[in-house]
Amino acid sequence: MSYRGRQVFMETLTKHGIRYMFGNPGTTEMPIMNSLIDYPEIEYILALHESVAVGIGHYYAQASGIPAVVNVHVGPGLGNSLGMLYNAYEANTPMLMTAGQQDTRMRLREPLLGHDLVAMAEPLVKWSVEVKTADEMAPILHRALKIATEPPEGPVFVALPINVLEEETEIGPIAPSGLYLRSAPDPRGIVAAAELIAEANRPAVIVGDAVGRANAVPELVAFAETLGAPVYAEGLCHLVNFPTDHPCWGARASLEHGGIRNILDDSDLVILLGGSFFEEVWFDDVSPFPDGAKIIQMEPSPHRLSRNFVVDVGVLGDLAASLDALTAAVRSATDGTFAAAAGARFEEREAAKAEENAAQQSRTEEHWSARPISAARLMAEIRDCAPDDLVIVNEAITAGGDVARTLHFEPGDQYGTRGGGIGQAVPGVIGAKLAHPDRPVLALSGDGSALYSIQALWSAAYHDLPLVWVILHNRTYRILKYNMDIYLRRFGLPGDRPYSHMDLTKPDIDFVDLAKGFGVAGETVREPEEIRPALERAFAAGKPYLLDVFIEGAV
Repeated sequence: MSYRGRQVFMETLTKHGIRYMFGNPGTTEMPIMNSLIDYPEIEYILALHESVAVGIGHYYAQASGIPAVVNVHVGPGLGNSLGMLYNAYEANTPMLMTAGQQDTRMRLREPLLGHDLVAMAEPLVKWSVEVKTADEMAPILHRALKIATEPPEGPVFVALPINVLEEETEIGPIAPSGLYLRSAPDPRGIVAAAELIAEANRPAVIVGDAVGRANAVPELVAFAETLGAPVYAEGLCHLVNFPTDHPCWGARASLEHGGIRNILDDSDLVILLGGSFFEEVWFDDVSPFPDGAKIIQMEPSPHRLSRNFVVDVGVLGDLAASLDALTAAVRSATDGTFAAAAGARFEEREAAKAEENAAQQSRTEEHWSARPISAARLMAEIRDCAPDDLVIVNEAITAGGDVARTLHFEPGDQYGTRGGGIGQAVPGVIGAKLAHPDRPVLALSGDGSALYSIQALWSAAYHDLPLVWVILHNRTYRILKYNMDIYLRRFGLPGDRPYSHMDLTKPDIDFVDLAKGFGVAGETVREPEEIRPALERAFAAGKPYLLDVFIEGAV
């Protein structure tokens, strides 16, 4: 049987269970756009900018576990997408990124929009390649999807010349292999780790997103309860890797070594699970670990094991299986004395959690009637009037503490940001909605972040997706002001100078008018008593809806 290159491309996607393609097309993508008519099982999610297409696909893949297929256009389109691709790369998002390439017969003529796409994408993907002939289409796509989904997961890039998409080949699409990639841990490593735990008096755990991707949260909960240990998250996590209302939950770690060391305090054993360990913003000339602390690290792939730090025990294996085996080994290797100490530590965690909840309640009550609206009240109102089973895409950067202390999440309830590039939540909530079509979804975004990808509003209206954006509008890049203060303090500079170019005023930005221009309904919320009825209208709208909420920190 003879195929066109474009048919091999489309039928490979259907064989891999791909339902959506995310993109912003151009001339070199015409073979794909024309082929979509013949493959109605694949829905094209249209974006007005390439970074928005990547952002939607990135969150869809994280929320669904299905690789995102993102289609952009030649050099400028790929260039537009690179910032959001960086976030997906840092988050280990399984993604097949493609870009149409000019006809290879014009390569030496340096055609309009032509460029080395493979070189452009290469730093931000696991594999970057161009399909040279239609005969290569099937094996390249098969390999690309395998690489994207094997640990550590991540984006891959394939350039698709327009003439290759129209070439004929006898090599048809290849179905996915029946791969079982989760491996059991080395029993010797489990024994060695259990021996260190048995000797510890103050163990602590720090987790990354590989825990959530491995569906290992139940095993982590059992492990933490066995030890009575606090569980912290990496500074930036995309997934909920531990229930945030559990007594052992200790919030997220700092983005500098000194802050990490402070939360670990007097820990004599630190257990690192499934993360990069550590991403930093500011340089600290100290170890993140207390003096003399032992280190255990467990990872699903060897890439991160002992990458940045010498560890006492490093264990390779599926995290769910590894945690299950380690919990059993600890219980077997310890006695009633250890269990009693673990119980006492757990009671400490319960007391600390109760104290934290009481402090947040007090803060909320103290600022309940504040004008501008306090972030604490806004989060309490969302908590109290949100529909059941709400999914939140969270990019509330400087209000993040109030989010974390007020809203409690189980795995699948919240998707955060990784990479540090802003503008993720506004398109990301569309991907989350496509992954969770039967659940209500809401995005929390600062005003500065939202403006990086505001075109995403149109995509939600175009595809008629019922979802809600809450814009935390303080008319400033507030995080930059925080970081300016830290910078001045760290480098011993005077702090009496104004903040330069960090306010979003003169002219003010009207997000409701912007939303209206993209076909999205919305309303402005300036008074505390307006929050709840506005939220109720937004959730009941059954269509895209934006709330522009003016909060504390406005200038």
